[in-house]
Amino acid sequence: MKSSSGRRSAIKNILAGTGALAAAGTLSAFQSADEKPYTLKGNINHSACRWCFRDIPLEQFCAEAKAMGLKGIDLVGPEDWPTLKKHGLYSSMCNGAEISIPRGWNDKQYHELLIEKYTAMIPKVAAAGYKNLICFSGNRDGKDDETGWANCVEGLKNILPLAEKHGVVICMELLNSKLTHKDYQCDHTSWGIELVKRLGSENFRLLYDIFHMQMDEGDVIGTIQANHQHIAHYHVAGVPGRHEPDETQELYYPAIMKAILATGFKGYVAQEYLPKNPNKKIASLKEAIKICDV
Repeated sequence: MKSSSGRRSAIKNILAGTGALAAAGTLSAFQSADEKPYTLKGNINHSACRWCFRDIPLEQFCAEAKAMGLKGIDLVGPEDWPTLKKHGLYSSMCNGAEISIPRGWNDKQYHELLIEKYTAMIPKVAAAGYKNLICFSGNRDGKDDETGWANCVEGLKNILPLAEKHGVVICMELLNSKLTHKDYQCDHTSWGIELVKRLGSENFRLLYDIFHMQMDEGDVIGTIQANHQHIAHYHVAGVPGRHEPDETQELYYPAIMKAILATGFKGYVAQEYLPKNPNKKIASLKEAIKICDV
């Protein structure tokens, strides 16, 4: 009880002075009517996932993101890269080559199409000056672990030489199979790490989604400390509910972010949560970034 109270107090202190953000509307860089602008510490490359804020026009979202100090936008394809470049934002996790989350590399019937799509996308990512490209294991559909690993290796080996040539990192996302993506195969860090080891390429790594891995395995900080060398990217959201990473949920993100920094991580950390109030999404994102800025 004492530590829980302390955790809540710590987060409230982090958020002190931000209560006016909702009313501030379009005020930039964390500035409300009653406080000085908040300047990010510069230790973390902050990003946000586009789909969580897709009802906000991309031009407006990019302008707001840039004003609050974000460096990138996640899960954006080639058609929107010019808009990101216009606002000086990086495409921190590219997408557009995948088929879907359930239909991935663990199923041979999708290999031909996936190889075609990733072969076309990898050079585009590199030409645009980007690095990370997302992929998915796919659902088990009755496949055991060994079959899933073997099928993923067989398929991914067809695109990794091209990724290595262009300096692109293929990132398989870890997703929970408990609730959100039932039957997804790459649902534990250990499963993903085994695949990384079997492929043996610096250009295949994991996208560690903190929300999803808290759901399926917990021990977030310990897992990151033990396996950070296999992780290229992080996603942030609160548990339960996949909402803001604030005092209403069980994860204490300042400690998690400090643990990530302690590994020497230089990549991007992207907010991928669902704002509780659809009318205060930008204010919510400002608060979430501030919580995770250590």
